[in-house]
Amino acid sequence: MKGEFGSLWVWRDSRVKDRLSWYYSVATNSMPAKYLICKRVPVDPSVFSMDIDGLWKEYEHSLTRFLALWDDVRRGRVKISDMQVVEPNILDLLLAIVKGSLRACNFCRWQCRVDRLSGGKLGACKLEAESRVSTFFHHQGEEMVFRGSKGSGTIFFTSCNMRCAFCQNSDISTDRFNGSIATPYMIALMAYKLRLEGCHNINWVGGEPTIHLHSIVEAIREMSRFSIKRASGIGKDLFMIKPMNADMPYEYSMNASNAYHGDEFNAPQLWNSNFFMSREALNILRCIMDVWLPDLKFGSNRCALRLARTPWYWETVTSNIKQIHEWHEDTVIRHLIMPGHVECCTKPVLEWVAGNMPEVLINIMDQYRPENYCDPCSPNYDPAYRDMARFPSDEEIYEAYRYARSLNLNFEIITFEKRIS
Repeated sequence: MKGEFGSLWVWRDSRVKDRLSWYYSVATNSMPAKYLICKRVPVDPSVFSMDIDGLWKEYEHSLTRFLALWDDVRRGRVKISDMQVVEPNILDLLLAIVKGSLRACNFCRWQCRVDRLSGGKLGACKLEAESRVSTFFHHQGEEMVFRGSKGSGTIFFTSCNMRCAFCQNSDISTDRFNGSIATPYMIALMAYKLRLEGCHNINWVGGEPTIHLHSIVEAIREMSRFSIKRASGIGKDLFMIKPMNADMPYEYSMNASNAYHGDEFNAPQLWNSNFFMSREALNILRCIMDVWLPDLKFGSNRCALRLARTPWYWETVTSNIKQIHEWHEDTVIRHLIMPGHVECCTKPVLEWVAGNMPEVLINIMDQYRPENYCDPCSPNYDPAYRDMARFPSDEEIYEAYRYARSLNLNFEIITFEKRIS
């Protein structure tokens, strides 16, 4: 699948390709996605009778084996095609952990500890155990490294664990009943269809994907079992997801060459998130995400509390981003320039990136628009946010870019790629 995607001009720049090398290799099917490596890492069958603490201990041991095997695969010392698939494996263990965690949910920083399986009391996300998908489609609006030539394979989940007053997806983030109930197998079918149609990745987004961690882990386990041998049976099931496909009535042609490493279904996993997650969730994702797209929006807890009703924001999100950087994961950071918030948010964010990971790719986004509670034309408008009811000025945008240049940040290719191309 290297073709059009691999020939894009952005990959000729070492500042991009060197920092997204694993993702690029999986997207072009020259390397297997992490979840396929997980299938080769055994776990002790006896642990599945243990409590959640016992499962986490086994994961710590299994993670060491996974990281060693991943390193061997990256360096070309091992080919997974020469290794047997084992059962149970890390994917089974991850699924047991996230299902067990639903009894006292700790997926995000709120640590609500509500029992989402039995229902009744709801946490910050307002969700029980079922997941709803608003839509899935070929997303042509993401960064070039993700949208490529055929789009990013985006799956939009409903609801969120933050309350951004200006949310541009407020219809799905604030309405927990938006969309349609989707089982993990249906979600896996969405990924399968998008990848065979040429999408360069599977883009987990919302709303917020973290609060659907259990469904996503199980969906990835389902897609890990997809193979060329099962293709005809999987194809017959695609009718189940047709109502949620926003690409309809346009039909993309499906081609197996887009989606396989050997005879196994292969798709890089992209975590597109507000990163207001727990460390437990981050550790779960380490084995199954191939590239990360964190949103570092607010430069202070004061702004996060006022505009998103979210406490502990700065320490939570920066700590999580710093952790994946220490893991040497492929990452692109996003930051949205907000009106009146260059000094209190944009500059502290850029300073933090410069001080902790100046080489990381960052997209400094200028597409803020007043939505939801900040839109004077909306029935949801709240005059308390009248200062946010405008677009950023040219001066604010140029000052953000000027400051990023003064810090020698790696932002211009990702931020300006539509103008460059």
